[in-house]
Amino acid sequence: MSHELLILLPISFITGAINAAIGGGGLIGIPAFYNVLTTFSPAQIMGVDKLSSVMGHGMSIRQYARNMNLPWRLMLPTVITAFAGSYMGVRMLNLMPTQWMRPVIIVVLAIMLVYTWFKPQLGHVDTSRIPIRADLAKGAALGLALGFYDGFIGPGTGSFLLFLFVHFFHFDFLRATACAKVVNFGTNAATLVFLIPAGMVDYGLAVPLGIAAIGGSVVGARLAMKGGNQWIRRLFLILAVGLLCKLLWQTIAPWLS
Repeated sequence: MSHELLILLPISFITGAINAAIGGGGLIGIPAFYNVLTTFSPAQIMGVDKLSSVMGHGMSIRQYARNMNLPWRLMLPTVITAFAGSYMGVRMLNLMPTQWMRPVIIVVLAIMLVYTWFKPQLGHVDTSRIPIRADLAKGAALGLALGFYDGFIGPGTGSFLLFLFVHFFHFDFLRATACAKVVNFGTNAATLVFLIPAGMVDYGLAVPLGIAAIGGSVVGARLAMKGGNQWIRRLFLILAVGLLCKLLWQTIAPWLS
């Protein structure tokens, strides 16, 4: 077993747990991959990350689906458009710099964070309804936009999905977390459609890391279901603050050097 794998296995387990519980595990996993896999190109790192993430998300979906009713009628069009959006996003990587979108993402994330902070009852109770045609159209639009973001930029997709499911469909945080896993599975699978034929996936690393992510997903999903909505809300706020700080630093760091 390579020393890279020994280092990344526990990180992948932790990332899988965070992704299953709240989303945003990429904030830990992606920097770790870049620091350890120094001979890998960004596309190869994305290939390892996405395949292991797909395996982890698949297990977390199974855990949630066994313990709650998921709105599959709403999820189906959302996942389909998210898959398409993610594929378009990853194809755009070489056509325009992601830095152009970062200020917009920072503003949107800050608004989302403040809104959630000052609405403590948001996502505390599930007041969702049986999806009507307007809900399906809204889900499809959100899936396309967030899918594109995930393929083009990536980190924080789970947080955005969680917030939007709570805000637009009135899910509680726990149900929104479960639904976000379904969409994340679709967006990650879409990037693999591009990366696998291009030979950008190192299966010797990705598969063991995916197995570790599966183990983490079991733990993370169980913790989320045990902790409930208030626990997930707190984790969501912490994660959103961390992501906002990361994006702000990436924006101002070039000006300080």
